[in-house]
Amino acid sequence: MNRLGGKRITVTGGAGFLGSHVVKALEREGCAQVFVPRSKDYNMVDGDAVRRMYRDSKPDVVIHLAALVGGIGANQANPGRYLYDNTMMGLQLIETGRAYGIGKLVVIGTVCAYPKWTPTPFREDDLWAGFPEETNAPYGLAKRLLLVQCQAYRQQYGLNCVYLLPTNLYGPADNFDPATSHVIPALIKKVFDAREKGENHITVWGTGSPTREFLYVEDAAEGIVLATKDYDKPAPVNLGAGSEISIKSLAELICELCGFDGQIVWDSSRPDGQPRRWLDTARAREEFGFVARTPLREGLIRTIEWYRRHRAASARD
Repeated sequence: MNRLGGKRITVTGGAGFLGSHVVKALEREGCAQVFVPRSKDYNMVDGDAVRRMYRDSKPDVVIHLAALVGGIGANQANPGRYLYDNTMMGLQLIETGRAYGIGKLVVIGTVCAYPKWTPTPFREDDLWAGFPEETNAPYGLAKRLLLVQCQAYRQQYGLNCVYLLPTNLYGPADNFDPATSHVIPALIKKVFDAREKGENHITVWGTGSPTREFLYVEDAAEGIVLATKDYDKPAPVNLGAGSEISIKSLAELICELCGFDGQIVWDSSRPDGQPRRWLDTARAREEFGFVARTPLREGLIRTIEWYRRHRAASARD
């Protein structure tokens, strides 16, 4: 039986990078009543706008993806805004959902919520074992607070609110703006820029020694929809690919796939961020059958080809 097909589903952030893939995944599930609130119409930081969104969309299920996000530089430049906006969006969405009598809320957290020195692979039970890495702590703590709210509201009000912790995402249609992008689109753009300018090197932040785990965006969307259908428990759940790669190896792989044989210069005056990131994905597999399917190399090829086409199209315009 299709548990979602006849339901009205609101996806906050549904027009964004991850959200657009979640909407497509829901449509593949036969969901014909998917509402995507746009920020120009519903400012999720404003409580009145959140309440109006519930009145307008009359949802049975809400998937909360909307967030103010960015890479290390953007987090360093906007710690107060990232803390406030992400906290207020989530707090009000969950509280208004409770008052509205929502059937289910799926809240998307972040790997940035984990403590800086979490042993790898990160297990959900380690989430409270310390303070997040400093450069993105305000964002991570804002998202961590929403887990507390989900669990408290389940305990007191019986609200079916589940919480997912995706690792670093990437894929076609990612954010390639150097002011706010994450590491994979930032590296791809650096390589394309260097090739276009005839430069023989790229400069990359940090030392290259930290590791990261990367989940292809379509896989992440599949995991979110599976949890929306089949997971109804209070414990948080990691969504990851189950492997890690150093930033140095990642940069070398992207250079190879882009056909760039120039030098990689490491700017060690810039922060590395969290030393390691790699999630234990056993709970997602056991609870709702999620296993990532896209190998990193294959996902990078797809992402690079998407960027190549769109960069060329932009140059023609």
